[in-house]
Amino acid sequence: MKYKLLVLDVDGTLLNSQREISKRTIQTLRKVQSIGIKVALASGRPTYGILPIAKAIDLGTYDGFIISYNGAQVISARTGEIIFERTIDPQMIPYLERKADKTGMTMAYYDGDEVVSTDIENAHIIDEARMNGMKLRKGELLSAEMEDWPNEVMLFCDDEDELSGLEDHMQRHLNGVMDTIHSNPYMLEVVGYQVGKSYAMSALVQKLGIGLDEVIAIGDGAADINMIQMAGTGIAMGNATESVRRCADFTTLDNDQDGAALAIERAIVSEVQTTEIPIDALNAQSKNTLMGNLGIQYTFASPERVEATMPVDHRNRQPFGILHGGASLALAETVAGLGSMVACKPDETVVGMQVSGNHVSSAHEGDTVRAVCTPVHLGRSSHVWNVDIFTSTGKLVSSVRVINAVMKKR
Repeated sequence: MKYKLLVLDVDGTLLNSQREISKRTIQTLRKVQSIGIKVALASGRPTYGILPIAKAIDLGTYDGFIISYNGAQVISARTGEIIFERTIDPQMIPYLERKADKTGMTMAYYDGDEVVSTDIENAHIIDEARMNGMKLRKGELLSAEMEDWPNEVMLFCDDEDELSGLEDHMQRHLNGVMDTIHSNPYMLEVVGYQVGKSYAMSALVQKLGIGLDEVIAIGDGAADINMIQMAGTGIAMGNATESVRRCADFTTLDNDQDGAALAIERAIVSEVQTTEIPIDALNAQSKNTLMGNLGIQYTFASPERVEATMPVDHRNRQPFGILHGGASLALAETVAGLGSMVACKPDETVVGMQVSGNHVSSAHEGDTVRAVCTPVHLGRSSHVWNVDIFTSTGKLVSSVRVINAVMKKR
């Protein structure tokens, strides 16, 4: 496949203007992950604030990644392992505190599931906590109360010119010490030196052992520009700023029109229809699912045929040592499901509708059965598959008919 990693901004890209992720986007991201593409969510949010979104798209199940604090931290969504991290120089925290006090700005930072600030009645800080599902905690002298040095410190002010002036001052006098991100008119984010989504993406690419030309990145804001420029293909949202659109390879629809899902379908899913299906990646990603629990392994996949094997052992046998009929149906639905995923169009999704099987002979514990799935009918609204299950000696165990419903993504 051309791409091996998809990096997605969250607010304004993955989420719509109501801060929700659409069903179509969820289905599309689950599909690209199921065919072997790694996904990373890249956001200015804290890690805690991204976790519910990661869960919604099964990021942990498919060994995806979370890039948080505008790139200051990269973690495995499955294990929580920190892959890359940069914090603010601890000597700079009192400096930031003095600057905030002198200019009348409000300072805050993230601590676990809390937003800590000297002013927890500030409307912007309340919104920040609510957006990330975090609690508020009032502090007095923040630099003295921090137990761990933060990945990010936020300065809030309703005077955008005042924030821009402070940003210019810090860029002139603190170059090589800290970086700043002016992501909102009312908020200046301060991070460690050489922190950004592009740095985090580079670290992740190195970790995965892939090239930047195998990365696709999608975003809408100034913090996304460098990663869009660095990726093999950079895509701007329809709601992106003009500067983002100018540096992207192309622009999709806005975030209220499922622009990210549409871009992924066109750039990734449509390409997979004519390329080799990544069998090893599919099997690796299925180890924590029903497939893994039953020992099912794909052995071949194409638009015309899908095959898989399953050992007959303690996980799927009846008390008398023969293969359970329910396990045979699960095997059949597994191969037919992949067949429909390969066969459907990029803007379509499939769900199981009906399965019926004829069990004609038995398979005994210690044997390995093989399922061969071929299409009977591939229509606009349904796919019908025939799945024959054989023993290792070629004896037919079950013949199963599986019907999957085909629906347009919404």
